[in-house]
Amino acid sequence: MGLKKIGLFIFTAVFCLNAGYMLFFGRETFQVKPSAAHSQKYVYHFVLISEEIDNEYWRLVEKGAKAEAAKRHIHLDYLGPKQANNEEQLTFIDKAIAGKVDGIMTQGVSNEKFNYLVNKSVQKGIPLLTVDTDAPESERQVYVGSDNYRAGKLAGEELVRNTRGRQKVGIVTGRLDASNQQLRVKGFEDVLAKHKRLEVVGIQESNITKSGALQATYELLKNDPDITAFFGTSALDGIGISQVTSQYQSKKKPFIISFDTLPGTMALIRAEQINSTVGQYPYQMGEMAVRTLLSLKKGKLPQPLQYTKTDIIKKTKPAMLWGDSR
Repeated sequence: MGLKKIGLFIFTAVFCLNAGYMLFFGRETFQVKPSAAHSQKYVYHFVLISEEIDNEYWRLVEKGAKAEAAKRHIHLDYLGPKQANNEEQLTFIDKAIAGKVDGIMTQGVSNEKFNYLVNKSVQKGIPLLTVDTDAPESERQVYVGSDNYRAGKLAGEELVRNTRGRQKVGIVTGRLDASNQQLRVKGFEDVLAKHKRLEVVGIQESNITKSGALQATYELLKNDPDITAFFGTSALDGIGISQVTSQYQSKKKPFIISFDTLPGTMALIRAEQINSTVGQYPYQMGEMAVRTLLSLKKGKLPQPLQYTKTDIIKKTKPAMLWGDSR
């Protein structure tokens, strides 16, 4: 009987310790400390949950969001998995809801668990909007980000304008299961489908990493060494494509269209190693997301699609069309 009492005491002590640990660290992560909130006069606590926390693109979204939040006396946490992982991202969303934050901004995910968490957030009075990637089948209130289908069309039109003759095109995409990437590919392919001289001969996934983009480009060229043009649909794809094609022994240099305006991409455009990039503006995306979430928190209902700017950026207009004498 004495041993049972001792065992029960130990179990109860361990349980209480774990419960206290979870409560303390949950509060530290998802709630503004009372002293900090009082001294800084924060009016709300928002959370931005990224696809991948140290991704250069998402860091720009974070900078824009934090700058706007500071202007409006909002405490903003920036969270996300170390590497793109839907399950980890969904866990962060669930924890933010449990932490009773005032609003959530997150990349949209196309699955039932995400839809469930969005509904859960809204039912608890926590407005939630999607950033960069939409999930229109969910109950999210607003999407803030690029019109990804239009962005893909811009890339396709750029390829049509700047090439002549038959072109064999390879596509490197960040993630085959991500709706923003799918829309970019669809817009691009819909433009090319109107021109018989342009043929997509392969598509490979980079997993939103430079090493993945390198491998994807190698695979495309291994399957068809005569590829004459590439389109990279996520931020690091163009850099990887350029690195491989600059070393690859081929008859002519391919025409490369990348995505985003990361410093590495812009340096390669200036060096004429990448011909064009689809510019989107993650810093402004972060700013707009905070403003829109604040409007939702105040009971206003903005338009459900808040598109940010997209355009084509390149160094100069080429002296001749790609394919004239290359």
